[in-house]
Amino acid sequence: MSAQKERWDSSLVFLLFCASSIPRSGSVGLQQEPSPQHYFSGLEAGKASLAFFTPSVSPGAQPFLEQIESSAEALQDYGISVVKVNCPKEDVSRYCGKENALRKAFLFRGNRLIREFPTDALFDVNSVVANVLFALLFNEVKYVETLADLENVENVLKGKSNVVFAYVPATGTAEHRAVMEAAFVYGTIHQFVLTTEAALLKATSHDDPDVSSAWLLFCHCQRATDPAQPCRRTALGQPLTLLNIHRHLKLMGAPLVTEVAEDPEKVSTVHLQLGLPLVFILSQKETYEADRRTAEFVAWQLLGKAGVALLSRDLVDLNVLHRSNVALKTPAEGMPIQYLVLEDTDEVITLVEDKNKVKRIQEDEQQEEEEEEDEDEKEDNNQDIQDDQVVEAVSRDKKRELPLEQVLVLTEENFHSSLSEAARTVVLFYASWEAVSLAVLRSYSEVAAHLKGTPGVLLCRVNCWDWPGLCSQENVTQFPTLKVYKEGQHSVTYDGMWGTQELSSFILLSRVPCPLQLATVDEAEGYLRGEFPSELSSHHHTSLLGVFSTATSEAREAFEEAGNILHGHVRMGMYFEDDALALSRKYSVSPPALLLARSGGGSVEGMALSKRSVQDVVQMIRYELLDIFPEITVPNLPQYLQLRKPFLILFSAGGISQMETKEMLKLAKGRAQRAFVACWLNLKKTPVGHGILRKYFSTTPSLPVLLWVNLHAGGQVFKFPPEQSITEANILAWLEKLQAGLEIPSSTLSEEDWKPPLPAYDFLQMMEPSVPELSPHPGATPVPRPPKSPGGDTATREEPSQEGKAEEVGSPGRGLRGTAPRLAARDKQGKRHSEL
Repeated sequence: MSAQKERWDSSLVFLLFCASSIPRSGSVGLQQEPSPQHYFSGLEAGKASLAFFTPSVSPGAQPFLEQIESSAEALQDYGISVVKVNCPKEDVSRYCGKENALRKAFLFRGNRLIREFPTDALFDVNSVVANVLFALLFNEVKYVETLADLENVENVLKGKSNVVFAYVPATGTAEHRAVMEAAFVYGTIHQFVLTTEAALLKATSHDDPDVSSAWLLFCHCQRATDPAQPCRRTALGQPLTLLNIHRHLKLMGAPLVTEVAEDPEKVSTVHLQLGLPLVFILSQKETYEADRRTAEFVAWQLLGKAGVALLSRDLVDLNVLHRSNVALKTPAEGMPIQYLVLEDTDEVITLVEDKNKVKRIQEDEQQEEEEEEDEDEKEDNNQDIQDDQVVEAVSRDKKRELPLEQVLVLTEENFHSSLSEAARTVVLFYASWEAVSLAVLRSYSEVAAHLKGTPGVLLCRVNCWDWPGLCSQENVTQFPTLKVYKEGQHSVTYDGMWGTQELSSFILLSRVPCPLQLATVDEAEGYLRGEFPSELSSHHHTSLLGVFSTATSEAREAFEEAGNILHGHVRMGMYFEDDALALSRKYSVSPPALLLARSGGGSVEGMALSKRSVQDVVQMIRYELLDIFPEITVPNLPQYLQLRKPFLILFSAGGISQMETKEMLKLAKGRAQRAFVACWLNLKKTPVGHGILRKYFSTTPSLPVLLWVNLHAGGQVFKFPPEQSITEANILAWLEKLQAGLEIPSSTLSEEDWKPPLPAYDFLQMMEPSVPELSPHPGATPVPRPPKSPGGDTATREEPSQEGKAEEVGSPGRGLRGTAPRLAARDKQGKRHSEL
């Protein structure tokens, strides 16, 4: 009865602790003040308040007000009031001026301003509570950036107090809020330390922690009485929530080893009350000191997983085998204590971990129905972490200031006038709260530095959070979007890779017509040598030249349309003068013909352009641009998979030898080259290849290894005999055996699709929830999606002129500003502590 009563008492304290995080009906919500003067006159000394100054009519602030009102009850539990202050129209003071109204919230303690927050940093309840408490506890919660900073804090507190060290990938998240709320309650007992530096987290661990997840370590500095003794650290093994932090701190505050002098059945400790097992080390007077050291060692290993008690046989009459040395008590009611004979401490630790595994299996069976009900919620949680690698990359480099001096900032006032300042205006439409946008903005700054001084090119950017009407007018429905405007009129939308090299290439190729019409044979020859036009003379890219006679107008028209589709991605020229026949015959072809000069190559390949449809021409050009013997990488793999051909792929631990390259090239250029893709993969440059080989074989084979893989028909994997040298003759003979069915496959891949582990974000679907309409024009109608190009290519598309769009384009459905807080809640992008 006593143990049960203690368990109820502990649970009651536990629930009371968490009650402050649960909104209560009838609690004080968002307060309103009629004017700034009325608000400031009512401020009380020492009392904190979060104020938001807004004009009386402000539909643009509605999404922010929804979040701030939802946060009012949570902040009220910490003695912080949330106030909406109405600004009279004539008031242009500091807080009601255009610069601050609708854009900032202000935290006061009494009449003293503590911190200003941009409203886009307070995108949901978690971000509001976390950032406000972080500001109020600025002096109590230390922010550290390096391992030396953390160790300095530990050294000061050794022998005095313990340290709670928390890592969050970004501020303003649910995990950040949990840490701040725990610091508000436990800050007088423990020293809280916070960081967002992934490098610091890795430096505190011998393993390789997942920096995309939040972590909490309890540093036992109070036990380190010797200045040279390091503080032991115990990690929280559960997700970083307020309940789990409370549970962890309660476990860390319990005695490391409890000495017991009563019947184990009557013993109740905090571990049992919190659902963890209790391990008894059975001792006797003669071995007490050794048993005590053993118990302490086991306790440190099981800290946070189980409790450890030292049970004296001399004081308790146990009716068990004399050789029993360990007992295990589980928290389940009615379960008998197990008395065991174990040989070493490793068996004790394994016993606890195995028991936990058995318990989880039993719970999984009992909770099968609950897991099915929670399936949708788990999918949502998975969506929350899908872009964590991007968020982590942005967060890791957030302190590095981007060199954006060469990029012009556009607004509704200067957008249209700026488009006419250069022959080609490049505009990046992005959202300042969205992680992918910030990652692309970094590449964009590098592009700006690379293209600095390029005549006729102007690089600009538009923050769609600040100018949603402008982005809607330009038909921007996803972030980020890059458009190239020609003399302020027609625009081409980019839909390729977001790397610096790919973006630079697209912008440079967009400067010249596609296809470029050539007037003389000398111009055509110079074009094939890469010397013409002068704008692209320094840009190394494969040149394609279509040669047409007057009788081949149909093929020429298809070639011209293919150039419009591939504009910005391919360097294409066209020659159809009277001497076109002589030019084509020089390369042993007749019009219509396609001449191809590869970058870095000295020869020109000529081929008949027998295709007549635009789609056929596009596909032919794309195929001819592929390398003959390519190195497979993550970016270019989709291009070769689209061919739906078997792969003859050479896996190598580094570069391949000249002999292997020569033999594979001879094979790729042979008559059978169009039946398969001959390629190679460097495992050092593309380490994902190790996972591919493990999928093919149980263990990674000796390298190099040549494989035949047919992903599109049967999924069989054949391994070239390792005892044979890689020569054209040996490979052809081996391929003939494969075709005859004389070789046995090394493995066969399953028929299931290799899909991404999680579905991609559908931003348009996420915009469907009810959001205030913010159409830039009254009565505007939704804009239909542009049709796919004839070649099935959506990489680039021509768009209407600015004048036409001003008349036709309305709101694409929902206002971007109203959607931003909801998207920001998913792609949480926090700021540095010093920037808040």
